[in-house]
Amino acid sequence: MSTLRQVKRIGSTPEHLTIEWANGGMVQFAGVWLRDNLPEDRDPHSGQRLVDIADLPARPLIRSASLAGDAVRIEWESEAAAATFAVAWLAAQTAGAAAERPERITTTWLHGAAMQAATDFAWASFEELCGDSAAKLRWLTRLLQTGIAFLSDVPSTEGAILDAMGLVGRVCETNYGQVFDVRSVPLPENLAYSDLGLGLHTDNPYREPVPGFQALHVLLAAPDGGESVFADGFALCNHLRAVDPQAFDVLTRTSVPFHYRSKDAELYAERPLIQLSCRGEVNAVHYNNRSIAPLRLEPRAAADFYRAYRVFAELLREPSHQLKYPMQNGDLVLFDNQRILHGRSAFSSAGHARHLRGCYLTRDSVYSETALLRRRIAAEEPP
Repeated sequence: MSTLRQVKRIGSTPEHLTIEWANGGMVQFAGVWLRDNLPEDRDPHSGQRLVDIADLPARPLIRSASLAGDAVRIEWESEAAAATFAVAWLAAQTAGAAAERPERITTTWLHGAAMQAATDFAWASFEELCGDSAAKLRWLTRLLQTGIAFLSDVPSTEGAILDAMGLVGRVCETNYGQVFDVRSVPLPENLAYSDLGLGLHTDNPYREPVPGFQALHVLLAAPDGGESVFADGFALCNHLRAVDPQAFDVLTRTSVPFHYRSKDAELYAERPLIQLSCRGEVNAVHYNNRSIAPLRLEPRAAADFYRAYRVFAELLREPSHQLKYPMQNGDLVLFDNQRILHGRSAFSSAGHARHLRGCYLTRDSVYSETALLRRRIAAEEPP
């Protein structure tokens, strides 16, 4: 965090404020951005804005800028009132301030087969999650960075998943209810409820919104088969972009219909297999071959899509990209359902029942819990 002692020089033009730091760095702020962020234009209690952009001058011009203690004072060409911005606050708005939210720093992992679930990803016991705030924060931060984290010693009771996940986010209800049971049943409405192996996929791309995080708690592990498989969709998409940019481009701009129907649900949504942010970065993967509905494409577009779709599918099948782990009774895995693809090997329930209980969490609630926990811990630390 910058202070007055670290400011070397202040400069301005009618449209920009320039701060040169003592360490040689420099940052610019647009005058219109400064005018839009006046401290007095926010409610002091809630922090919410009191004005709309249409209430502001269309082209606010800076007359002068100067240091005033630990703040920068701005005088405007067409307004009598000056503006004051804390230097520390301005420093926090620069690009380097991303380090203040480490959970937003993505760490991708392409070669899952070379990694060990037990040592290369976040683990905590259920007891630590309940009683150790620092351990919980470390666990949540790594979850959000790598997309996946594990818990051990979660009681093998049907309500334990809600007890555990209530500590990290808000469980969202679907047509299955708050929880769903992954076990083999006759004539399943979803192939997840069978003995079949499942290829890598993300869940429920036919929902609005797509579930943000998914938790799976092992109540009864299969002694033979049923091994969990995971892959980092962000890493796979970035790899596809590097080796086959044309396929990557097609999968980001082709709208794919997803459909699910059962006796109590009729769900449909359209979205690309690879979703990009405004900056062109991969921010979501939607891949579920079991629920893709027929695409309505012209022959040429269909040929381009199916070529790209196949290339991506073959990447998912590549063993070197897959993290495999035989989860045991009491283990729980939580992963980003719009990033981490998951699957399992086949098993036989005839001799031994396999039972996992799952739930979905809203994306914003997990990020919020992490940020709130970091804030609380920081407030408890001595200055």
